[in-house]
Amino acid sequence: MEANNKAIWSDCLAVIREQVSPKAFKTWFEGIEAVQFQQNVLTIQVHNMYVYECLEEHYVEILRDAIRKVIGPGAQLEYLVMVEEENSTRFSSNPVFVPPGAVVTAPQLKNPFQRNNQSLVIDSRLHPAYTMESFIEGPCNHLAKEVGREIAKNPGKTTFNPLLIYGASGLGKTHLAQAIGLNVKQNFPNKVVLYVSTNLFQEQFTEAVRRNEINDFMRFYKLMDVLILDDIHELAGKTGTQNTFFHIFNHLHQLEKQLIFTSDRPPAELSGMEERLISRFRRGLPAEIKSPDFDTRMAIARSKVRRDGIDFSEEILGYICKYVNNNIRELEGAIISLLVQQTHNRKELTEENVREVLEKTVTKPQTETTVGRVCQVVCDHFHMTPTVLQGKNRKQEVVRPRQIAMYFAKNHTTASLANIGSQFGKDHTTVLYACKVISDLMETDRIFKAQMEELRRKILML
Repeated sequence: MEANNKAIWSDCLAVIREQVSPKAFKTWFEGIEAVQFQQNVLTIQVHNMYVYECLEEHYVEILRDAIRKVIGPGAQLEYLVMVEEENSTRFSSNPVFVPPGAVVTAPQLKNPFQRNNQSLVIDSRLHPAYTMESFIEGPCNHLAKEVGREIAKNPGKTTFNPLLIYGASGLGKTHLAQAIGLNVKQNFPNKVVLYVSTNLFQEQFTEAVRRNEINDFMRFYKLMDVLILDDIHELAGKTGTQNTFFHIFNHLHQLEKQLIFTSDRPPAELSGMEERLISRFRRGLPAEIKSPDFDTRMAIARSKVRRDGIDFSEEILGYICKYVNNNIRELEGAIISLLVQQTHNRKELTEENVREVLEKTVTKPQTETTVGRVCQVVCDHFHMTPTVLQGKNRKQEVVRPRQIAMYFAKNHTTASLANIGSQFGKDHTTVLYACKVISDLMETDRIFKAQMEELRRKILML
């Protein structure tokens, strides 16, 4: 019978060899042995769960075709997966038989977050302050937040799987990702949710390889109902980690488990990442979080001072939000710095001393954005002179660029509404009206919104 096993498997290997590369054959098939052939079922032995999963994912059809060519059309395949005992390198005396396509439950899983014990009580690692309610919504993040709400209602079952939240540093990607996780825990207390940074994931993978525990590492992460991986771009160039993560991703996605990632760039710009991973990121929804406009920054600032019991006037908050115009993290840091200054000096803040503090604590572009620069960029774009833009011409082809210039001046300069209005021969109410018109257009017209984003980058020299 043993000779028959070997002969059958040898013939199968000859068929397989013709369909895969020499490297793939050596990696995945040379170490496999046939251990049993009964009632038209060939049982092959593989050394661990990792090999089994790779065969199932990439080569199962080739295997089935091979045994049917050698044995006959009714032939079937089973795996004998050898499971290592917890405190020994010897194979278990009770191997697990796995038919193709079956879901495997592995015993004695190790928790990579708990080095000194084997408890499988999994802490979600979610920060309780990162709630959906405390995430301030604006045009810059509306889509991402709406999608997050939908995912929390039905994790893994929407078209937003995976969800890739991307944008520059300090815009709230981590906050939103964790807020989704918290909402899932509220709606589905029994679901296993885990937030982990890519850097920590990489460290755990390296440690698992060093300890020869890669199978435990993979099986642990495959327990998740919702996996949130922060800063996925940090996997770039790490081929071994990417390969392992790919198998974890596929397993969870096929079981309709929710995957949420954050990145500092969209999928198309993830250099150093395997194409098979990028293609899977594209299957779901890449949701961008952009730099907040002035109104969103003001809402964030008001929320911050209210939550922390800080007494800042609207004028001071407005000045801060005009000065710090790109990064929410810097905005919150600036508020704290000013609070310390106010407490230490025991005197009211003025625009002058606020500016002194901000100049020392906030990173600004080399050239500060001014109303004059806004006007020049807008004029260049629409092929007109500053005299026409700032004049009294009421033709639509002039009024719209003028409103755009007012919008950017309000959101990206430190000039007051009255000052902006005076440079266009208008009052502050006209500036507010212009900003509302432009905001409404950006909400309803995608082409116009893209045009505004292009102008914003030119104005801020991004």
